[in-house]
Amino acid sequence: MLDLAELITIEKSTNGSLMPKNNHHKPLLRRHPDNPILSSTDWPYSMNTVFNAGATLLEDGTTLLLCRVEDRRGHSHLCAARSENGVDNWRIDAEPTLIADPTNYPEEIWGIEDPRITFLPDLGKYAVTYTAYSRGGACVSLALTEDFKSFQRLGDILPPWDKDAALLPRKYNGAWKLIHRPTTTGYGSHIWISSSPDLEHWGHHEMIMQARRGSWWDANKIGLSPPLIETEQGWLMFYHGVRATAAGAIYRLGLALLDLDDPARCLRRGDEWIFGPETAYELTGDVSDVVFPCGYTLRPDGDTIYIYYGAADTFIALATASIKELLIWLEDHGSPYQPE
Repeated sequence: MLDLAELITIEKSTNGSLMPKNNHHKPLLRRHPDNPILSSTDWPYSMNTVFNAGATLLEDGTTLLLCRVEDRRGHSHLCAARSENGVDNWRIDAEPTLIADPTNYPEEIWGIEDPRITFLPDLGKYAVTYTAYSRGGACVSLALTEDFKSFQRLGDILPPWDKDAALLPRKYNGAWKLIHRPTTTGYGSHIWISSSPDLEHWGHHEMIMQARRGSWWDANKIGLSPPLIETEQGWLMFYHGVRATAAGAIYRLGLALLDLDDPARCLRRGDEWIFGPETAYELTGDVSDVVFPCGYTLRPDGDTIYIYYGAADTFIALATASIKELLIWLEDHGSPYQPE
């Protein structure tokens, strides 16, 4: 039986850029020909897999990825990788950048995962929201940093079961806004927004968008993917939808648009998924059939975005997209949002 590395080699040789072989439409997200761009073989210390990276552009134009690294216990920590062009020649921290601290933060007992990064101009700091794996389940934690070397932990800001969180970059009427995904028994996994005067105490919880029902691609559960993208038409939201099948769960991406003045209000939601697992490195891994972005960067033209995604919980891969094309697609293939 061929292993994954051999499958990727074969696919590269027969399919050139590793684009899906049966793609009959122009893709909105275009896979980079060098995918996957980061794997366990790139790491300077022993680990299992690397995936689900938050992303940001530093002041000097360097791309920083804050990667989820899973060790051989099954626990995760965060490690920074830097690149001049956001594609290759990554400089990876020699040791974990942010590691679980269960002595002072007991909610991190089983590791920290899936960071999202938002720069907060009012504070001059980057906010890193991440999942802390507590004894009670996943909860949302927050840390602030100026340099991705030292971090001010604020601890768990929302209790289990909650994850897939990212801050908006500015306040609304004096309050910070957080997009997140709580899960409740019998009610499901939907996307919510909450408010805080100080980044520590959160309230005014409102649901933004529900998972659909029945046979939809996003009928089982949904959650925020990377942080929201500000456009003239509204906050563009990538979200992941999970469909449970007889062969297991499939993670795909969809689009929605939130009101710029009131981000609790969903204006439009795409009917179809726009990106799903199709290549060897997305279909086979520790968790197969997964594409899962946690970060993006906006390129100098103001339209192109680099989207960094976890592939099969084993690699980090890169796709590019045009914000204008995404908005046009959403207008043509979406519907005004109506809660079910």
